[in-house]
Amino acid sequence: MSTTSTNIPLRADAPAPTVLVVEDEVLIRLVIADYLRECGYKVHEAVSGEEAIAILQAPEVSIDVVFSDVEMPGDMDGFALARWVRANKPGLQVILTSGAERSADIAATLCEAGPLMKKPYASQDVVERIRQLAARAKLS
Repeated sequence: MSTTSTNIPLRADAPAPTVLVVEDEVLIRLVIADYLRECGYKVHEAVSGEEAIAILQAPEVSIDVVFSDVEMPGDMDGFALARWVRANKPGLQVILTSGAERSADIAATLCEAGPLMKKPYASQDVVERIRQLAARAKLS
């Protein structure tokens, strides 16, 4: 994963979306979560699909976008998490990421923003994808 020293700030007139970053690799999760916070996003973090669902079900938490790795430990991978979101949180946007080529076709059927974000990804590309989803949500 690469980052640059230039963070892309949010527009001042737009409310900050809340992003749930689901990634079991701690260094990857910390880098993207910190970058998103520096760009003005509210961020929650989870290490597994099961933990992500617990956060998504918490009544005091409101999530706008789930950014999840596909390959995670436990019974629930990123695809299963995306399916759960579709079934239980309609309208919640999901972005999946993976280093595995075979994941792209499945992700295309589960993510409104198009195909999978391939690892390694640039942090600013994640911000741009979140902005696209937020803009699309406002139009619908």
